[in-house]
Amino acid sequence: MISELRTQFNQKYLPENYASLLALLEQRCGAPVEFRIAETPIFVPLSLLEGMASAGAELARSLMANPAYLAAARHAIPAGYRVARETAHPHFLTADFAWVRNPAGELVPRLVEIQAFPSVYSYQALLCSTYREVFGLPGTLGTFLSGLTEAGYRELFGRTVLGRHDPENVVLTEVDPLHQKTRPDFEATAHRLGISVVDIATIETVGNKLHYRNAAGRPVPIHRIYNRAIADELIARGIRLPFDLTRAWDVEWAGHPNWYFLISKFSIPWLSRPPTAHPVVPPAVFLNDFLDGGGRAELATAGVPLPAPGGPGTVYSDLLLKPLFSFAGKGIQFNPTQGQLEQIPPDRRRDFLLQQRMNFVPTIETPHGPTQAEIRVLYLWPDGGSLTPALSLVRLGRGKMMGVDHNRNREWVGASAAFYPAAG
Repeated sequence: MISELRTQFNQKYLPENYASLLALLEQRCGAPVEFRIAETPIFVPLSLLEGMASAGAELARSLMANPAYLAAARHAIPAGYRVARETAHPHFLTADFAWVRNPAGELVPRLVEIQAFPSVYSYQALLCSTYREVFGLPGTLGTFLSGLTEAGYRELFGRTVLGRHDPENVVLTEVDPLHQKTRPDFEATAHRLGISVVDIATIETVGNKLHYRNAAGRPVPIHRIYNRAIADELIARGIRLPFDLTRAWDVEWAGHPNWYFLISKFSIPWLSRPPTAHPVVPPAVFLNDFLDGGGRAELATAGVPLPAPGGPGTVYSDLLLKPLFSFAGKGIQFNPTQGQLEQIPPDRRRDFLLQQRMNFVPTIETPHGPTQAEIRVLYLWPDGGSLTPALSLVRLGRGKMMGVDHNRNREWVGASAAFYPAAG
């Protein structure tokens, strides 16, 4: 969005540089990168990133200060997945933003979703440095937020994950981690922090302690878990863990699993309701409220165009149907019909929301035409510290969905990064 830098990059771009980017990134991650990486970073003013970072932090704090919201969100945690020893705050937070035009024609950010769950913190830092090296980007372009240097970012991330524990006793847990697309981030994290990557289904119990087996097959006590396993995948795969999540095990969580539910898409209807509605949050309601309560009237009052009530074929082209606790865009439905909404069983309708569809504005000029960008702000919140915007992550796309899985057969799209002039 800084036209001079955009033009310079496009003019100097060479396909062989992109090939070098892919090869070097895979080498540095220590694992194949199976999602698409964009040919280009984006160039934006620091003030743009700081504005989004401030909005995301404000939204998270407002949720944490709302007892009624937290009680409702906690009630929505599936049975058997309300984990003991909940931390006072999440250690990780992400807030995704789209750029749309408001009624005055101005470009403004709008929240796509907010989630208290780790993202690809190690991979993203590697992607930024690799873009810089391969394409010869000047040192005057920054990537980290809150005044962090690369060394400061690594220290803050390490402190958030490890706490006060020896890396040998800290594990990154995931479901079948060797076959996850985010494996490059796992490997980079393990290399950087000296921790082990462990399949959560292989954890062993001894008394009130959890253990994993190291490379030599020796059981090692776990003092802290950097959790990357999400409940909906455990549920979808029918995985029964060898330990009861609801029991108060003698272990700390870096990224306590409950926060995945407490700050999530579940929050968007709460954040969009008057009188405390935040301007960056698009109108949204729970599906049960839309079909059986005042949700339709709420959306209409908020200015969302809705067709007159009709039969099963009525199409809601200005709404998205989203499952609350899915990940990576799974289950999102465009142009839902009245019939499709009503087919969802009444006892499951509270697990879906209807959100105003946002029309991403293509703002990135590429050889393949203007491209849309979704910007994710990554926050860290270490024990004894404060909520800190640390880095941004970018997805480029030209389709309905911005996720890398939805832009496979296109060029100049995919996972990317944001750079800003250091002077702001």
